Amino acid sequence: MQSDAENVRVRGSGTQSVYVTLRREILSMALEPGSPLDEVRLSERFGMSRTPVREALLRLAADGLVTTLPNRNTIVATIDFAGLPTYFEALTLMYRVTTRGAAQRRDAAIMRTIRAHQKDFADAVLARDAFAMIEANREFHVAIAELAGNPYYTTFFTRLLDEGRRILRLYYSTFDDRLPRQYVDEHEEMIAAIEAGDVEQADRLAIDHAAQIVRQIQDYIARDMDRPVAVKLG
Repeated sequence: MQSDAENVRVRGSGTQSVYVTLRREILSMALEPGSPLDEVRLSERFGMSRTPVREALLRLAADGLVTTLPNRNTIVATIDFAGLPTYFEALTLMYRVTTRGAAQRRDAAIMRTIRAHQKDFADAVLARDAFAMIEANREFHVAIAELAGNPYYTTFFTRLLDEGRRILRLYYSTFDDRLPRQYVDEHEEMIAAIEAGDVEQADRLAIDHAAQIVRQIQDYIARDMDRPVAVKLG
Protein backbone atom coordinates (compact mmCIF):
# COMPACT_ATOMS: atom_id res chain seq x y z
CA MET A 1 0.00 0.00 0.00
CA GLN A 2 1.40 3.41 -1.00
CA SER A 3 2.09 6.02 1.65
CA ASP A 4 0.72 9.56 1.38
CA ALA A 5 4.17 10.78 0.34
CA GLU A 6 4.34 8.17 -2.42
CA ASN A 7 0.86 9.14 -3.63
CA VAL A 8 1.90 12.80 -3.83
CA ARG A 9 5.08 11.86 -5.71
CA VAL A 10 3.20 9.70 -8.23
CA ARG A 11 0.55 12.38 -8.72
CA GLY A 12 3.28 14.98 -9.15
CA SER A 13 4.99 12.98 -11.89
CA GLY A 14 1.62 12.51 -13.58
CA THR A 15 0.93 16.23 -13.42
CA GLN A 16 4.35 16.97 -14.93
CA SER A 17 3.79 14.48 -17.76
CA VAL A 18 0.40 15.97 -18.68
CA TYR A 19 1.73 19.53 -18.35
CA VAL A 20 4.76 18.92 -20.59
CA THR A 21 2.74 17.12 -23.25
CA LEU A 22 -0.09 19.65 -23.42
CA ARG A 23 2.31 22.59 -23.26
CA ARG A 24 4.23 21.27 -26.26
CA GLU A 25 1.01 20.64 -28.18
CA ILE A 26 -0.26 24.15 -27.43
CA LEU A 27 3.00 25.86 -28.31
CA SER A 28 3.41 23.84 -31.49
CA MET A 29 -0.23 24.68 -32.38
CA ALA A 30 -1.19 21.00 -32.56
CA LEU A 31 -3.85 22.19 -30.11
CA GLU A 32 -5.16 25.32 -31.77
CA PRO A 33 -6.34 28.43 -29.91
CA GLY A 34 -9.86 27.89 -28.59
CA SER A 35 -9.61 24.09 -28.55
CA PRO A 36 -11.58 22.54 -25.66
CA LEU A 37 -9.68 20.76 -22.90
CA ASP A 38 -12.07 18.38 -21.19
CA GLU A 39 -10.77 16.89 -17.94
CA VAL A 40 -12.60 13.59 -18.42
CA ARG A 41 -11.28 13.05 -21.93
CA LEU A 42 -7.77 14.08 -20.91
CA SER A 43 -7.92 11.66 -17.98
CA GLU A 44 -8.85 8.88 -20.38
CA ARG A 45 -6.15 9.90 -22.83
CA PHE A 46 -3.38 9.92 -20.22
CA GLY A 47 -4.72 6.98 -18.25
CA MET A 48 -4.82 8.75 -14.90
CA SER A 49 -7.26 10.36 -12.51
CA ARG A 50 -8.63 13.85 -13.01
CA THR A 51 -6.57 15.32 -10.14
CA PRO A 52 -3.18 15.45 -11.91
CA VAL A 53 -4.92 16.57 -15.10
CA ARG A 54 -6.60 19.42 -13.22
CA GLU A 55 -3.29 20.41 -11.62
CA ALA A 56 -1.58 20.40 -15.02
CA LEU A 57 -4.32 22.66 -16.42
CA LEU A 58 -3.83 25.05 -13.49
CA ARG A 59 -0.13 25.26 -14.32
CA LEU A 60 -0.93 25.92 -17.97
CA ALA A 61 -3.39 28.62 -16.90
CA ALA A 62 -0.62 30.27 -14.86
CA ASP A 63 1.50 30.23 -18.03
CA GLY A 64 -1.31 31.99 -19.89
CA LEU A 65 -1.75 29.02 -22.24
CA VAL A 66 -5.25 27.91 -21.19
CA THR A 67 -8.34 29.81 -20.10
CA THR A 68 -11.23 28.77 -17.85
CA LEU A 69 -14.52 30.13 -19.14
CA PRO A 70 -17.41 31.33 -16.92
CA ASN A 71 -19.16 27.98 -17.53
CA ARG A 72 -16.06 26.31 -16.03
CA ASN A 73 -15.02 24.77 -19.34
CA THR A 74 -11.32 25.03 -20.14
CA ILE A 75 -9.96 25.95 -23.57
CA VAL A 76 -6.60 26.65 -25.13
CA ALA A 77 -6.05 30.41 -24.73
CA THR A 78 -6.75 32.48 -27.81
CA ILE A 79 -4.05 34.72 -29.29
CA ASP A 80 -4.72 38.42 -28.77
CA PHE A 81 -3.92 39.69 -32.25
CA ALA A 82 -5.40 43.09 -31.42
CA GLY A 83 -2.78 43.51 -28.70
CA LEU A 84 0.16 42.65 -30.94
CA PRO A 85 1.27 46.24 -31.71
CA THR A 86 1.96 46.97 -28.04
CA TYR A 87 3.51 43.51 -27.61
CA PHE A 88 5.87 44.13 -30.54
CA GLU A 89 6.78 47.54 -29.15
CA ALA A 90 7.81 46.01 -25.82
CA LEU A 91 9.58 43.08 -27.51
CA THR A 92 11.63 45.37 -29.74
CA LEU A 93 12.65 47.51 -26.77
CA MET A 94 13.81 44.44 -24.84
CA TYR A 95 15.79 43.09 -27.80
CA ARG A 96 17.59 46.44 -27.88
CA VAL A 97 18.30 47.02 -24.20
CA THR A 98 19.47 43.46 -23.53
CA THR A 99 21.70 43.21 -26.61
CA ARG A 100 23.18 46.66 -25.94
CA GLY A 101 23.71 45.80 -22.29
CA ALA A 102 25.41 42.50 -23.15
CA ALA A 103 27.89 44.34 -25.39
CA GLN A 104 28.94 46.42 -22.38
CA ARG A 105 29.89 43.46 -20.21
CA ARG A 106 32.28 40.51 -20.21
CA ASP A 107 31.55 37.04 -18.90
CA ALA A 108 33.21 34.07 -20.61
CA ALA A 109 30.93 31.50 -18.98
CA ILE A 110 27.73 33.20 -20.16
CA MET A 111 29.21 33.65 -23.64
CA ARG A 112 29.78 29.90 -23.80
CA THR A 113 26.14 29.42 -22.83
CA ILE A 114 25.02 31.85 -25.53
CA ARG A 115 27.07 30.00 -28.13
CA ALA A 116 25.68 26.64 -26.99
CA HIS A 117 22.11 27.91 -27.43
CA GLN A 118 23.04 29.32 -30.82
CA LYS A 119 24.31 25.90 -31.90
CA ASP A 120 21.03 24.36 -30.71
CA PHE A 121 19.15 26.96 -32.75
CA ALA A 122 21.23 26.32 -35.88
CA ASP A 123 20.76 22.56 -35.51
CA ALA A 124 16.99 23.00 -35.10
CA VAL A 125 16.81 25.21 -38.20
CA LEU A 126 18.68 22.57 -40.18
CA ALA A 127 16.31 19.88 -38.89
CA ARG A 128 13.21 22.07 -39.53
CA ASP A 129 12.19 21.35 -35.92
CA ALA A 130 10.00 24.36 -35.13
CA PHE A 131 9.49 23.52 -31.46
CA ALA A 132 13.26 23.16 -30.93
CA MET A 133 13.82 26.43 -32.80
CA ILE A 134 11.44 28.24 -30.46
CA GLU A 135 13.05 26.74 -27.37
CA ALA A 136 16.62 27.48 -28.49
CA ASN A 137 15.74 31.01 -29.62
CA ARG A 138 14.20 31.71 -26.23
CA GLU A 139 17.22 30.40 -24.36
CA PHE A 140 19.61 32.32 -26.64
CA HIS A 141 17.98 35.67 -25.97
CA VAL A 142 17.48 34.99 -22.25
CA ALA A 143 21.20 34.23 -21.96
CA ILE A 144 22.01 37.54 -23.67
CA ALA A 145 19.73 39.29 -21.17
CA GLU A 146 21.53 37.54 -18.31
CA LEU A 147 24.84 38.78 -19.68
CA ALA A 148 23.43 42.32 -19.75
CA GLY A 149 23.11 41.97 -15.99
CA ASN A 150 19.78 43.61 -15.17
CA PRO A 151 17.54 40.98 -13.55
CA TYR A 152 14.42 43.11 -14.10
CA TYR A 153 15.09 43.19 -17.83
CA THR A 154 15.78 39.46 -17.83
CA THR A 155 12.51 38.67 -16.05
CA PHE A 156 10.44 40.92 -18.30
CA PHE A 157 12.10 39.74 -21.52
CA THR A 158 11.66 36.10 -20.52
CA ARG A 159 7.97 36.74 -19.95
CA LEU A 160 7.63 38.41 -23.36
CA LEU A 161 9.45 35.57 -25.10
CA ASP A 162 7.26 33.00 -23.37
CA GLU A 163 4.08 34.89 -24.22
CA GLY A 164 5.19 35.10 -27.84
CA ARG A 165 5.99 31.43 -28.42
CA ARG A 166 2.84 30.75 -30.41
CA ILE A 167 3.33 33.94 -32.41
CA LEU A 168 6.85 32.72 -33.20
CA ARG A 169 5.34 29.39 -34.24
CA LEU A 170 3.15 31.22 -36.74
CA TYR A 171 6.20 33.16 -37.88
CA TYR A 172 8.15 29.99 -38.63
CA SER A 173 5.13 28.56 -40.42
CA THR A 174 5.32 31.42 -42.93
CA PHE A 175 8.53 29.76 -44.12
CA ASP A 176 7.00 26.26 -43.98
CA ASP A 177 9.54 25.75 -41.17
CA ARG A 178 12.37 26.17 -43.71
CA LEU A 179 13.87 29.10 -41.86
CA PRO A 180 16.43 30.90 -44.08
CA ARG A 181 20.07 30.73 -43.02
CA GLN A 182 19.87 34.51 -42.66
CA TYR A 183 18.23 34.14 -39.26
CA VAL A 184 21.01 31.92 -37.96
CA ASP A 185 23.52 34.43 -39.32
CA GLU A 186 21.76 37.30 -37.55
CA HIS A 187 22.34 35.57 -34.23
CA GLU A 188 26.01 35.09 -35.15
CA GLU A 189 26.31 38.79 -35.94
CA MET A 190 24.80 39.63 -32.55
CA ILE A 191 27.35 37.40 -30.84
CA ALA A 192 30.19 39.07 -32.76
CA ALA A 193 28.99 42.56 -31.80
CA ILE A 194 28.64 41.56 -28.15
CA GLU A 195 32.10 40.00 -28.05
CA ALA A 196 33.57 43.08 -29.75
CA GLY A 197 31.86 45.36 -27.23
CA ASP A 198 30.29 47.27 -30.12
CA VAL A 199 27.22 48.69 -28.42
CA GLU A 200 25.92 50.65 -31.40
CA GLN A 201 26.25 47.69 -33.77
CA ALA A 202 24.54 45.45 -31.21
CA ASP A 203 21.69 47.96 -31.06
CA ARG A 204 21.35 48.14 -34.85
CA LEU A 205 21.29 44.35 -35.14
CA ALA A 206 18.65 44.07 -32.42
CA ILE A 207 16.45 46.64 -34.18
CA ASP A 208 16.78 44.84 -37.51
CA HIS A 209 16.21 41.42 -35.93
CA ALA A 210 13.00 42.56 -34.25
CA ALA A 211 11.81 44.46 -37.32
CA GLN A 212 11.99 41.51 -39.69
CA ILE A 213 10.08 39.29 -37.23
CA VAL A 214 7.38 41.93 -36.76
CA ARG A 215 7.12 42.56 -40.51
CA GLN A 216 6.80 38.86 -41.35
CA ILE A 217 4.09 38.26 -38.74
CA GLN A 218 2.18 41.38 -39.78
CA ASP A 219 2.26 40.20 -43.41
CA TYR A 220 1.02 36.78 -42.30
CA ILE A 221 -1.87 38.26 -40.34
CA ALA A 222 -2.87 40.59 -43.17
CA ARG A 223 -2.75 37.73 -45.69
CA ASP A 224 -3.91 34.64 -43.87
CA MET A 225 -5.88 35.40 -40.73
CA ASP A 226 -9.20 35.12 -42.55
CA ARG A 227 -8.45 31.40 -42.80
CA PRO A 228 -8.22 28.86 -39.94
CA VAL A 229 -4.78 28.60 -38.34
CA ALA A 230 -3.06 25.43 -39.52
CA VAL A 231 0.65 24.79 -39.14
CA LYS A 232 2.88 21.77 -39.43
CA LEU A 233 4.41 20.19 -36.38
CA GLY A 234 8.18 20.37 -36.09
